[in-house]
Amino acid sequence: MRLSIKEKAAYGVGAVGKDMVYMLSASYVLYYYQDLLGVSAIAMGVILLVARIFDAFNDPIMGIVVAKTRTKWGKFRPWLMIGTITNAVILFLMFAAPPSAGAQGLVAYAAIFYILWGVTYTMMDIPYWSMIPAFTEGGKEREGLTTLARSCAGIGSALVTIFTMIVVHAIGGNNEIVGFKYFSLVIAILFVVFITITCVFIKEKATVDMQTASVGQMFKALVQNDQAMAIVIAIVLINCSIYITSNLVIYFFKYDFGGTEWFNSYTLFNMFGGGIQILSMMIFYPLLRKFASNIKVFYICLGSAIIGYAVLLGIAFTPMSNVFILFIPGFFIFAANGVLQVLTTIFLANTVEYGELKNGRRDESVIFSMQTFVVKLASGIAAFIASLCLSIFSLASGTEVSEADKAIDFSLQVPQSSQVGLRMTMTVIPIAGLIIAIIWFSKKYILTDEKVAEISTKIKSQA
Repeated sequence: MRLSIKEKAAYGVGAVGKDMVYMLSASYVLYYYQDLLGVSAIAMGVILLVARIFDAFNDPIMGIVVAKTRTKWGKFRPWLMIGTITNAVILFLMFAAPPSAGAQGLVAYAAIFYILWGVTYTMMDIPYWSMIPAFTEGGKEREGLTTLARSCAGIGSALVTIFTMIVVHAIGGNNEIVGFKYFSLVIAILFVVFITITCVFIKEKATVDMQTASVGQMFKALVQNDQAMAIVIAIVLINCSIYITSNLVIYFFKYDFGGTEWFNSYTLFNMFGGGIQILSMMIFYPLLRKFASNIKVFYICLGSAIIGYAVLLGIAFTPMSNVFILFIPGFFIFAANGVLQVLTTIFLANTVEYGELKNGRRDESVIFSMQTFVVKLASGIAAFIASLCLSIFSLASGTEVSEADKAIDFSLQVPQSSQVGLRMTMTVIPIAGLIIAIIWFSKKYILTDEKVAEISTKIKSQA
């Protein structure tokens, strides 16, 4: 039985909420603690990276827990709701750090709550994405739902990208610390409401009944799925490349693009980028899909992102007097990122059937736990690289940005060598990462559209 419009809409609403939460953490936790509260950039980089290494153990285990859960509400929805509520609380506390705690106290506070945020986010993210293979029949229905969910997730990410700093200043006025505290509360409440809608209207449908396996058997099944591992490594390379830029873009506008209107330029650039990202998921991807296979679209997007970074590097070495010229590389990068978010989820979902045919097990929760892990791992690596950049090139004010600060041209206070270092970190490293991703993917991934259809037919014939 095919999904109703109500079910699709409810699933999409959940994606909006959860990616609003993720984007707020991924893009602003470093800025909040390092630039506003004055925590050492290196300390924050270590915290973010260690938290992701911890998730290397936590995420697959959570996937196993979900796979073994049996309740009258299903195995996905209970964890989806529990994880959402706890993560919402932790999100608020993470952005409600007491400034009076001192340097060491703030480092400890950031470490505790960021690790807890990662654990609780895993609790809801794994069951959310694992539901796709569990209540779709594969093929066009799965691809359509994945596209919808990723598009909605992109909307959530874009909304936070566009409105965070605007709302933070609207709420907190001259005090960004207060603004972040109450903005995170608003996002946390919306998160709970949106996921509740998903849990109420989505009903888990029958899926392949898995025989209970040991932890060792589950890890073995994951490692033996070479296609899952292939796309997992590709996701790490791609997301790490993109997240380096997203972590540093506010510093680029503040300390390099400069000008007394840097804040307004930053906000305008984010609004443009967020809009392009939404359009890429909802319009560009379906349009490209009419003329090319998913794999070809994947290569087109990676090439687009590389072009965007190369153009950004070139523009950065010219007199940057107008933010609109940055829209050119921004278009290539944001459009590529939007489509890539859809494609990587589709590719990972396809590996569920591949693993079932190859290993005789349908381990959707374990495989999708890897998506959660690799996205967070990539964000941790990217944040660590960004923090090294900030520390090496001394790019930090150590104080919040007040209304008076907005009239200061911070770029005049930074040596040109620091600006060059920032530009190179934001562009050259991502280009290298994306090129490696292309080489890896072309050599390892074999699940073409035709191969996926063939696998689906074989599984149905064996049922």
